[in-house]
Amino acid sequence: MSATYLDAILDHHRAAAAADDRAIEPLIEQARSLPPTRGFRSALASADHLAVISEVKRRSPSKGDLNIGLDPAELAATYERGGASCLSVLTDVDHFGGSVEDLRSARAACSLPVIRKDFTVSALDIVDARLMGADCVLLIAAALTPDELAGFHRLAVDVGLDVLVEIHDERELEHALAAEATLVGVNQRDLVTFQVDHERAVRMAGVIPDHAVKVAESGVRGGDDARMLEAAGYDAVLVGETLVTSGDPAAAIADLIG
Repeated sequence: MSATYLDAILDHHRAAAAADDRAIEPLIEQARSLPPTRGFRSALASADHLAVISEVKRRSPSKGDLNIGLDPAELAATYERGGASCLSVLTDVDHFGGSVEDLRSARAACSLPVIRKDFTVSALDIVDARLMGADCVLLIAAALTPDELAGFHRLAVDVGLDVLVEIHDERELEHALAAEATLVGVNQRDLVTFQVDHERAVRMAGVIPDHAVKVAESGVRGGDDARMLEAAGYDAVLVGETLVTSGDPAAAIADLIG
């Protein structure tokens, strides 16, 4: 595969992880002692309609600034009023303009479960997600070896987190299932071309086992896309750009739910 924007971001995060010399065992113990999370996967699985994971996203490497001055708390409350099932909050500072504070303030402003949307490359990243208040963590199969994916998944479950494993194709799905993933996201955006490939999403929905909650990510532009993905078998859609650039995020969520 050609070098991608993901490669550059991962290099940045791996360098930061390599410089992080904190002892992990005390942090794992601290994470294990926290109250239970809000139940990200169960919120999606129990929805009686297409569930929407609404994202707090200020900018992206491919599109630049989307809504750089957004108020995470205000947006989270609006998302909840609009009928979102869960929140996604970017905590990557350098490439997405997010922060840990964005996650904390968004979560405090609503009762929705929250996924920490970031580039998890170390065990400390997972424990940090739990300690900052996340209910779920993202693991990107394309960013990890199969052993890393399985090990990080085990650790996340051990400290009480749900885990969304993001895949692009059948090979990555095999790795996700070997890691015992029960929440699988298909990123519709090609990592090389940035193009959205709905056909891939439809194809992958047909091969993900039914015991997994199925999430379509990236490039969901509105109700028509949502209906198509729901018909293909997805339980949820994760939507960022469409919502943060909408003048009325609550109405946009209603359109997605249908």
